[in-house]
Amino acid sequence: MCPRSWADGDGDGVGDLPGITAHLPYLRELGVDAVWLSPFYVSPQADAGYDVADYRDVDPVFGTLADADALIERAHGLGLKVIVDMVPNHSSDEHVWFQAALAAAPGSPQRARYLFRDGKGADGSLPPNNWISVFGGIAWTRVTEADGRPGQWYLHLFDRKQPDFDWSNPEVRAEFESVLRFWLDRGADGFRVDVAHGLVKDPALPDWDHRLEMLGDADADADPDADADADASEPEDRPHAPMFDQDGVHEIYEQWRRILNSYGAPDRILCAEAWVEPPVRAARYVRETEMHQAFNFDFLDARWDGPRLRTAITDSLAATGSVGAPTTWVLSNHDVVRHASRFGLEQDHRRPNGIGAKDRQPDRLVGLRRARAATALMLALPGAAYLYQGEELGLPDSTDMPDAFRQDPAFHRTGGGELGRDGCRVPMPWAKDAPAFGFGSTGGTWLPQPPIYGDYAVDQQEGVAGSTLELYRTLLAIRRQHRLGAGTFTWLEDYAGHPAYDEVVGFVTTGGDGARVGVVSNLGAEPVALPTGGRVLVASGDLTTEGRLPTDTTAWVLLTG
Repeated sequence: MCPRSWADGDGDGVGDLPGITAHLPYLRELGVDAVWLSPFYVSPQADAGYDVADYRDVDPVFGTLADADALIERAHGLGLKVIVDMVPNHSSDEHVWFQAALAAAPGSPQRARYLFRDGKGADGSLPPNNWISVFGGIAWTRVTEADGRPGQWYLHLFDRKQPDFDWSNPEVRAEFESVLRFWLDRGADGFRVDVAHGLVKDPALPDWDHRLEMLGDADADADPDADADADASEPEDRPHAPMFDQDGVHEIYEQWRRILNSYGAPDRILCAEAWVEPPVRAARYVRETEMHQAFNFDFLDARWDGPRLRTAITDSLAATGSVGAPTTWVLSNHDVVRHASRFGLEQDHRRPNGIGAKDRQPDRLVGLRRARAATALMLALPGAAYLYQGEELGLPDSTDMPDAFRQDPAFHRTGGGELGRDGCRVPMPWAKDAPAFGFGSTGGTWLPQPPIYGDYAVDQQEGVAGSTLELYRTLLAIRRQHRLGAGTFTWLEDYAGHPAYDEVVGFVTTGGDGARVGVVSNLGAEPVALPTGGRVLVASGDLTTEGRLPTDTTAWVLLTG
């Protein structure tokens, strides 16, 4: 969850750790096992806390270290684990190390902690290479030296206020191992690792043809099946970006795993945010000696499309299965348009970075119906599943936010060319008729809430049969009852490969308790029959009067025999 957007405990319009602690019983009643917190460290908040100035303290906007301790203690008392966000690729430019680097000379030990390089050209006025920031613009910023002259350049794969560490430096490795122990000693149950694929760069820092990435996306859009075949047959033959997914990252995570293992039972976990293709390379992050989990972004990007979903599921299970690891499913997070909105758009375009008032607006009813069906599909799959705050309410993105309120650096670095992620980060609605929909006592919010959020508020759905909140609670309860996360997967033969069911995704998860749960998602235009000889456990929407499964609906059926 985003601490800024969950609940405001002190009335300043920004969510905080006491606000989270106060609402932890809600998460227990929802049926989740753990809570993952986005960064709450000391930060100038240039990128929603992903620009860390002090990894061992809490930013005053969120509270204190004592508040973090209280949150962890309360969560453990409720049977919830706490996953802390770790940001090792870069720090804030206000971090004491980077400030020391700016004050030091080129070639100094202080600068060696980051990626400082001389510029090209006779006067060094050109950046060291042609790398582009993920947030737009060049990935290098030139500094002014102590004597006032233009000096070296530093690398930032994201915002200029997020200088990249040099992970070939032993000081950097030792520092983060110390930071891990600091939070483990305070009771953290594990870490979600930001930009896990980005820590190590090709030491030559060569130029890179960024069109290769765009062409790869275009090819995937045109022919997903052909792209999937290429992934399976020639996984290592694709051009490899020199700033991401370098083999050296794995040595780092093997050492981190040893640190976590040293704490004994219960297990502490590592979860990778690794935007890596193809799935066989992504699976390397969850080998037995490395991470426990890695988000499945192929599944997130599959859109509401039967063949794409089947391919994503098949390839993901095969890839992680090849290293003996579970797959980790996700549909929404703080970096993407919520699936209740993106499924309400036409499904023949790339996933948008954001949706603005001038853009074509999603169909909210279609989007919510598909989102409920997609979640029901996801929560039946074996492995781990992550939910993003508010998706259990069916929250859409804020798609009419005035530009004046946008804070995402991607919006500002691209001059509005990319709207950015603010639309999915809007504060939670808890009570329809309360100030700020119950987010805080004063009515202030760090991002404006759309008026429609009142209709999605917790108090409008709690205890209401058929509401999205109650659907999530039911799905999670059944998932836990039959231990579907620890289950095994097979495709339902009645639907697999049948041309009439091209837009139907059907499979069986045999749970850890031995129960066989048939899952059918209908993405087609006409109702379809459910497996015979079973009992419907739950459906994301009403069945037809004949008991058939309507379009954009998923049902779980307890099978016999």
